[in-house]
Amino acid sequence: MCTLHPHEAQGSACRIMRFNTEPVDATDLPKKFTFNPKEGIDNPVLVISDDTEPDVRPRLCALRRDEGQGFGFYLSRDTGCRGHVVHQVEPWSSAERSGLREGDHVLEVNEDFVDDKDHSTVVLKVQASGLLLYLLVLSAQDYEFAVSDGRDLMLLARAYCGEGCSRPRLCHIIKEPDHGLGLSIIPIEGVRGHYRLNPASEGPAERAGIQNGDRLIWINGAMVSTLTHAALSKMVKKCEDHVTVLVIDSRSEESYTRRRLPIIPAFAKTHNLPYRPKTLHLTQGPQGYGFLLKQEKLSSGRIAHMLREIDPYSPAETAGMEEGEVLLAVNGEQVEDAEHEDIVSKIRQSGQQVTLTTIAIPGRDYYTQLAISPLLFYEDHIPKRERFPSPSQAHETTHSNPPCPRLCVLHKEGTGFGFNLGCVQNKPGAYIGQVSTGSSGERAGLCEGDVVVEVNGQNVEEEHFDEVVRLIKEGGTPLRLLVLERPGYEKLRKTGQPISSELTLHSNNKVPDISQDKFI
Repeated sequence: MCTLHPHEAQGSACRIMRFNTEPVDATDLPKKFTFNPKEGIDNPVLVISDDTEPDVRPRLCALRRDEGQGFGFYLSRDTGCRGHVVHQVEPWSSAERSGLREGDHVLEVNEDFVDDKDHSTVVLKVQASGLLLYLLVLSAQDYEFAVSDGRDLMLLARAYCGEGCSRPRLCHIIKEPDHGLGLSIIPIEGVRGHYRLNPASEGPAERAGIQNGDRLIWINGAMVSTLTHAALSKMVKKCEDHVTVLVIDSRSEESYTRRRLPIIPAFAKTHNLPYRPKTLHLTQGPQGYGFLLKQEKLSSGRIAHMLREIDPYSPAETAGMEEGEVLLAVNGEQVEDAEHEDIVSKIRQSGQQVTLTTIAIPGRDYYTQLAISPLLFYEDHIPKRERFPSPSQAHETTHSNPPCPRLCVLHKEGTGFGFNLGCVQNKPGAYIGQVSTGSSGERAGLCEGDVVVEVNGQNVEEEHFDEVVRLIKEGGTPLRLLVLERPGYEKLRKTGQPISSELTLHSNNKVPDISQDKFI
C-alpha cells in the first residue's frame, strides 16, 4: 500500500491538466472522416476543436479561523500589475485547507467584487470579516488569460453566483411616532423560523430599503431562524427607536441555499446605517500631529484606542479629528485588537504622513451591539492623490477657502437617481444616504453624508423628511441638489452665513467628501 504526503498530493494535483470526467457515450465518438466536393469536409471533431476556448472558472474558497488566529495567507498588489494576489499560503492553515493557492487573484471578498478597488480597502474587508471569510478567486494562469482576452471579470464573477442573485441587505429602520417601523413580519406557513416582510407604503421600513416579500434573516445581531414568532414580536416591541435587520429577496435566498452559503452580514449591502468610519490624512507639523492616543475601556467593556487632547490649529484638528473618536485602522491596517505600543510604533514609522480611520464612540457602541466590525462596510470612495500637500499649503487652504456647497445636477435613469435620503428622527433636514456605484447620483458628485440644502432652488434646511422626498419626486429631471459636506455645513451655520448656490465652487463634478478625506 502506497501513501502520499499531503503536500506531495497537492503538488501532484496542481500539475494535472484539465480533463473531462463525464462518462463518454458511444454515440459521441468521432465520426468517420468523409469528403464531399460539394459540401466540403464533414468532421464534427475538427469543428468543435476549432471553436473551443479555454475554460475560465473562478473558485470559491471558504476560510474559517479560530478566535485570535489568522487565515494563513498574505494579500498583495504587485507593482505595475492589476488585481489582488495571494502569496505565502501557510501550510495546514485555513487558507490552504480552503483550496487557496499561491498566485490566486481575488475577484470577490464576501460576495463583493473587489478587483477594481483600492488595495487597502480590500485588506480591511478581509481583516474585518470576522471568523468566516469567503473569497472568489482565479488562478494566476486563468486571470492572465481573462485579462489579455478582454473578459469582463465582474460578469465572470456574477455568472458564478447565478443570474438574478442579489446580495442581502442590512437595513437600519428608524421608528416614527405615527407609523412605528412601518413593517409587518409574517411567518411562512409550514417552515419554522422563516419570516417574510411587508413594509407599509412610503413608511420608515420601505425608505430604509425593505421590499415587499423580503425574507428576514437577522435582527439586531440575532438570527431569526431560532426564534418563534412570539419571541420575535417581543424583541421588536422592545426596540426603543430603531432596529437593524438583515434581509434578502426570496429568489436570492434560494441561490444562497443552492450554493450552500450562509446569509450573513458580511455579504450585505447597506442601507441607511447611522454611523460610518471616516478617513483622516495627516501631515506632520513642527509640533507633531497634535493629538494624544490613549487606551481606554468603553461602557460596553471593550478596550479601545481613543484620540484625545487635540491641539488647536494642529494637523489633527485641521484634518477633522474630533475629541473622543475611536481609532480603527492605521494606514489601511486594522488596529483595534493590536497592542497600544504597536499602534504608536506604526504611527511613528509612518514618517511625515499617516492615514487614520476613526469612528465616534456611539458608532463603535452601535456595531458592538450588532457583533460586527464597523470596518465591514467601510469604503474609501475618495480619489487618491499623488502626494499630500505640505503643511503650509494646508494651513493656507484652510484659512483662505471657506466651506463651499456643490450644485449637483442629476438626470433620472431607469433605476432612478441612484441615491437614498436619510434624516435624524423628529428633526428637520435631510442628508444623502447610500449612493449607488455608477449611478446618476455618483456621477453628479453626491457623497454619502452630504447635507441637502436646496432642491431645485428651494431651501429645505428646515423642511422635514417627507417634504424633501415630495419635492424630489415632483421635481422631475434634471434634478438640481445643492449639497454640502457636514463639517463644512456646521461651520457655515455657526457663522450665520446663508448657504446658497452663490457660494458653489463645483458643479456636477465628483469631488472629495471632506468629512472623510481632508488632505493636510
